[in-house]
Amino acid sequence: MRAFGTTGLLMVLGLTACAPQERQEEQAETIAAAAVSEIPVTTSLEAALAHFREGQQLADNGRGLDAKEAFLRAVEVDPDFARGYLEVANNANSAAEFKEYMDLARAHSANASEGERILIEINMAFFENNVDSALALAEELVGQYPSAPRAWLSLAGVYTGLDRIAEAREQMNKALELDPELTIAHTTLGFSYLFNEPKDFDAAVSHLQRVVDLRPREPQAYVNLGDAYRGGQDLEAARQAYGRAAELDPNNEMAVFSIALLKRGHVNSFLGRYDEARGDYDRALDVAKPRQKSNYANYRAFTWVHAGEPQAAVDELERIVETAADVTPADQVNGVKIFALTNIAQIAMHHGMNDIAEHAVQQRNELALAEAQKTGDEDFVRAQQAGNAYWEGMAAARRGDFGTATLKAEEYARLLEPDANPRKLEPYHDVLGLVALLQGDYQGAIDHYNQANPNNIYTRYHLGLAHEGAGNLTEAREIFRYVFENNFNSVGYALVRKDAEERMM
Repeated sequence: MRAFGTTGLLMVLGLTACAPQERQEEQAETIAAAAVSEIPVTTSLEAALAHFREGQQLADNGRGLDAKEAFLRAVEVDPDFARGYLEVANNANSAAEFKEYMDLARAHSANASEGERILIEINMAFFENNVDSALALAEELVGQYPSAPRAWLSLAGVYTGLDRIAEAREQMNKALELDPELTIAHTTLGFSYLFNEPKDFDAAVSHLQRVVDLRPREPQAYVNLGDAYRGGQDLEAARQAYGRAAELDPNNEMAVFSIALLKRGHVNSFLGRYDEARGDYDRALDVAKPRQKSNYANYRAFTWVHAGEPQAAVDELERIVETAADVTPADQVNGVKIFALTNIAQIAMHHGMNDIAEHAVQQRNELALAEAQKTGDEDFVRAQQAGNAYWEGMAAARRGDFGTATLKAEEYARLLEPDANPRKLEPYHDVLGLVALLQGDYQGAIDHYNQANPNNIYTRYHLGLAHEGAGNLTEAREIFRYVFENNFNSVGYALVRKDAEERMM
C-alpha cells in the first residue's frame, strides 16, 4: 500500500571501507574509489569491488536472485562495505530483510562518498513513505553528479513513484544521452512505456529490443522483450521471445527458463488454452528455484479464475498456504502466504464468497502486521495497519456493510495522514469508489475512482462499470477495451478480463 519494494527499492547503489584486519596490516588506509556509473563506489578491497560490479551487472540484467548473492559476497569480503549492504537491501525478499540491510548500510556509511550516502537516504525515505524527501534527495544527487546516468535514473524512479511519468521519462532519456548503451536505462524506459500512462508499445519494443541487441546472450532480455510484444497484442511474437529466453537458459541456472515458461503460461491463459497454460506452469514449477515456487503456483491457480471456476482457484491457493513452509525458504514463508491469501480474498470478494473472503482477510492481515513488526519501524507498522484497514474496508463493502467500509477508509486515511506522499490516498478512494458503485451512486464512484491508482487494472475496470452505470457508454467501452488488452496477469486481471471483453463491444 506504499511506495516500498517495486517503487522504492529499485533505485540505489552502495559503498565502503576496508575490513579491520586488513586495515591493521596497512601503514596507511587507501580507499579505492571506483567510478561505477560515475557515482563513486567506496571500498578498499578489489575483491569486494569485483563482486559489487558483478552484482550490478546481474541486477541490470534483471537477475535479482543472482545479484543479491553477488552483493552478499561483496559484504562478506568487506564487512564495512555500506554500498554492498545497500544493494542487498535493494534485492531483499521482505520488509524485515530490507530494513536489516539498510540499517547496516547506514551504520557503515561514515567512509562512503556523499553520493552513496544520498542513495542510502533515498531508499530510507521511500521506506518511510516520505516521497517529498526522496525527491529532494534525488534532485540533490543529480546536482552533485550531473554526468552520472544512474543518478538521473534514481530521480526518474522518484518521479515514477509520484506518477509524474513525463518527467520520469525525461530523466531516463538524460541517462541515455550520457550513456546510450546503458542497458538498465533502456530497460527502465521500455518498462515505463509498457506499464505507465501514456503507454507506447512500439517505443517499449524499441528500447527492449536494444537491450537484446546489446546483450544477445542474456535470456532475461528476451523475457522483457516478450512482455513488450504481449502489451502490444502481438502474442505470437511474445511466445517466440519467451521461447528464445528458455533456449538460452535450458537448465534454469539463471532462473530465467522457469520465468519464460511462466510467461508463456500467461499467454496461453489469455488465449483460453487452459490445459496448455497449466502444463507451462507445471514445467516452470518443476525447475523453479525454491524462492520462486510458491509464488509461481499462484499463477497456475489463476487459470481457474480465467476459466470462470473461482472455487477451484481458491482451493488451489489454499493448498499453497498450507504447504508454503514445506517448499519455501523459512524467511519467505509468511510473504508467500500473504500473497496467496490476498489473492484468495480478492477472488472471494469478487464472487460474493463472503465467508471465505472474511477469513482470508483476517489471516492475511495478521501475517502482514507480524511481518511489518519484524522491521522494528513504527512508521512502517503504521503503514501496514493502514493497508489492513484497506482490505477490511473492501471486504465490508463487498458484503454490503457500507458504513463499516467507509469507517475503514477513513481509518486508512487517518493512519497515513503524517506521510509526505501525494499518492497516499489512492486506496482510500478505491474503497469509497466501490462503496458508491455498489449503492448505484455512479457519479460519486467516478469521482473517487478518478483519484485512485490509475495503473491498477482492477480499479480501472470498476471505473468502467461506473461510467457504464452513469450512461457514459463511449467512455465505458474505451475503458473496458483498455482493460481487456492489458495482457499482464494478476488476480484482478483474471477476474475481469472476460467481462471487459464482453462489455467493450
